Amino acid sequence: MSRFYYYLILINMIANIISAVPTILLRYSEDGSVSALILGVFLGTVIVVFFTKFFNAFPGITFPEMLVQTTKKWFYYPLLFLMAIMWFLAGVSTLITYTFLLIRFFTPDIPLTLMGLTLVLSVIFGCFMKTDRVLYTIEIVFLINFPIIVFIIFKAYTSKDLNWDFIKEAMLHVVEMPNVNAVAACIFLSLGVVNLVIFNRFFTHKQHFGLKQIIVIAFIASATIFTTYFVPIGFHGIKEIDELVYPWIATSDSMRMRFFLIERLIYVFLLLYLGMAFLSILIHWHVSVELFKFIFKLEKWKYKDLNIGYGILILLFAASSLFIILTLSEYQLFRYSVYFFNLTAVIFFLMPFLFLWIRRRMKGADKTKGEN
Repeated sequence: MSRFYYYLILINMIANIISAVPTILLRYSEDGSVSALILGVFLGTVIVVFFTKFFNAFPGITFPEMLVQTTKKWFYYPLLFLMAIMWFLAGVSTLITYTFLLIRFFTPDIPLTLMGLTLVLSVIFGCFMKTDRVLYTIEIVFLINFPIIVFIIFKAYTSKDLNWDFIKEAMLHVVEMPNVNAVAACIFLSLGVVNLVIFNRFFTHKQHFGLKQIIVIAFIASATIFTTYFVPIGFHGIKEIDELVYPWIATSDSMRMRFFLIERLIYVFLLLYLGMAFLSILIHWHVSVELFKFIFKLEKWKYKDLNIGYGILILLFAASSLFIILTLSEYQLFRYSVYFFNLTAVIFFLMPFLFLWIRRRMKGADKTKGEN
């Protein structure tokens, strides 16, 4: 598989280490989270395999283009609109989290509105770039940040403050029934593959996707989820961990770099993950923008040779994001994230049934063309 394919999956997994996902998992640490990790990795890998094999069978074709060829307008317009809204909200969730974090740790004197607007404007215009340019931007930022992030995680595992007895104690809860909310949060980590609904236009040639690639993805998902859940427990213990709003922020603040320019690792950690958050929002909003462009034909909204459709969409994204940032509290963000993860898990786990229908109709159309 192309390296860009793995970027889409890895960025979604890494960026959500600071989001509501670890908070949800650790909230149910004594109520089925451990077994949910196992089930979530399995179901998430199944979704990745189905999505990858489906889009790999139709290289260079986006999901909206497939729907136009195989379904009716009354079906695909509402579906694509729902997906556009969901991916917009996925980006907003990351945006809100990092806005709160920057206000709390870096710039407490800057108004929330100004900080939110700055982050929105730094991302929104990039969402209108061509898909290949978005991927090249992702590659540059990812390759700069990823090695340092790997080093920080290595530092966490080798830290003397990591108590493996806490982790062993947490593992004893594996016998409990999986918690539904925790399973949905685990599945969301693997949903970076859903971005192929638009990014598949970049993959114009069929990629090799076999057992080796599936094992690699399952290993990455397992390692990411294990790290996301157990490392904070190893530093803080299973009894107190569910009281932390941002478990990984507290965990990074527990580590020190004695001979580095910045001793407190939390500041390096936040800056690096700010870059990963930028990539996550850019990917989600690019998909959302492309879906909205397809639904409303925004390129045709012109006034005196000026495309006002894109301007209206930018204003709607900015206004909606700022409204949500100013309206929601951190507790409300956590609560609504639970509902959102549950919804995404159900919808995208049912999507393979639609894929089977589309594949059959597409093959039927190809046979008809061949006979003619």
